[in-house]
Amino acid sequence: MGKVALLFPGQGAQFVGMGKDVAELSARGAAVFAQANEVVGYDLTDVCFNGPEERLQRTEVQQPAIFTTSVAIWEALLERGYDDAEIAATAGLSLGEYTALHMAGAIGFDDALKLVQRRGKLMQAAAEAHPSGMVSVMGAEASTVEALCDRARGDGVLAPANFNCPGQIVISGSLDACQRAVEIAAELGCRAIALKVAGAFHSPLMQSAADGLLGALSETPVSRTRIPVVANVSAEPHGDADSIRHALGRQVTQPVQWQRSIEGLIEDGVEAFVEIGPGRVLTGLMRKIRRGMKMTNISSADDVCEHTSASAEAAR
Repeated sequence: MGKVALLFPGQGAQFVGMGKDVAELSARGAAVFAQANEVVGYDLTDVCFNGPEERLQRTEVQQPAIFTTSVAIWEALLERGYDDAEIAATAGLSLGEYTALHMAGAIGFDDALKLVQRRGKLMQAAAEAHPSGMVSVMGAEASTVEALCDRARGDGVLAPANFNCPGQIVISGSLDACQRAVEIAAELGCRAIALKVAGAFHSPLMQSAADGLLGALSETPVSRTRIPVVANVSAEPHGDADSIRHALGRQVTQPVQWQRSIEGLIEDGVEAFVEIGPGRVLTGLMRKIRRGMKMTNISSADDVCEHTSASAEAAR
């Protein structure tokens, strides 16, 4: 088999019921959810499995829920014989970067979950302090998106937040600036849709969250990764522990370079990708970044069984 990279999703991948079938399939998967309950101090498992959706949608719940579900799926794969020796690199979109770093041995599960919970609370607080939002811009090059931000910004904040794939860039900032961007977009030959999010993630309006997170990161044990983990802010592999902390702090206020991250992995020889976690967001983005690239999505117990069975068959 050629070089494989694992990908882990971020906010927006959640849904009520996620991970329940995996916990029923796998003792190691169920143990992840049980451990998460102890770490966060409430029944996160019940929220993942049963909702209500309104609570799961809250940033401070959504982030630990997606992280925990992704790790549970990974542990279920390992329990059923998945060979992690074939993994050449990993990356995660925004929140998913924490999952990637945990999987690569940089941060232990408890510490990573505490960071994710803290990150979610800080980002929720920053969002509530500033009326803000995010807008998905489609059908535009980066230069056009920059021009849109310049025209719509006014006295507020508006800047690119996620370079997801060709033709899809998310911008983030003050609520009134986001509203103007939606109205102006057609004049620049593109479409813009306001996203249902709590606030202006990956923008300067998250600076208070970044400051608080850096404090938590400074107290968290962090190690070098066992395999390369691509940093969102640079689209380059993480370095030593201090550089990991610094990059995670910057990630809250800086744009996510997802397209560049994937293109860089492909240039480095990755021939197949595996998305692990709830939903299929990254699988959809891959089709736009590099159509025809081998991409496997593992988000359910059936996917775990199918993938481990196929891997065992291929090894014979």
